Amino acid sequence: MTARNSSDNARVIPEATVARLPVYLRALTGLADNGIRTCSSEDLASAAGVNSAKLRKDLSYLGSYGTRGVGYDVDYLRYQIAREIGVTQDWPVVIVGIGNLGQALANYSGFRSRGFRVVALLDADPAMHGEVVAGIPVRAFDDLEGIVGDNDVAIGVIATPATAAQDVADRMVAVGITSILNFAPSVLTVPEGVDVRKVDLSIELQILAYHEQRKANGGAA
Repeated sequence: MTARNSSDNARVIPEATVARLPVYLRALTGLADNGIRTCSSEDLASAAGVNSAKLRKDLSYLGSYGTRGVGYDVDYLRYQIAREIGVTQDWPVVIVGIGNLGQALANYSGFRSRGFRVVALLDADPAMHGEVVAGIPVRAFDDLEGIVGDNDVAIGVIATPATAAQDVADRMVAVGITSILNFAPSVLTVPEGVDVRKVDLSIELQILAYHEQRKANGGAA
């Protein structure tokens, strides 16, 4: 992925900042749910798990939304960040690979509340076709092109075994999907203009194991 431009001005927002914006949005949502209407940069940084200088720098790319001596209006800043990252609109999503992980993703309620709508669940296994998961019938992977065209889908989620992931990605790209979230333990090759985000749970666990081993050996985590 490359750095992106703000929708309202020509500022380039660094990728590291883009990656933190959803974290700030989640923190602001938590503050709002607790009835907090204004917060300081220190409060928001603490809720997001970053230092306040980094937070202020990140938000400076979006504009000036804080008031000296008062802080940030939680609801307003939450809306501005949501608008910047595009989750004030409804994004149709398809999930391919309806095994245990795919079913868990389909049942994840956070998609809808964050601006994403699962429009189809696809699997290559005929035995899965017609099964209903999270209120959505599982369809054949061969239906992908029609589903993408009918629903204007730009985002696809891959939850297949590693051996099938590249073929699925190739098919997604061929039918017009330009953003892919990959849960398969494999590296995907895609053409320029297609964004891929990889989520590898085993790698995250191995990183935690590394830190646990250092703690056990008396080293710093």
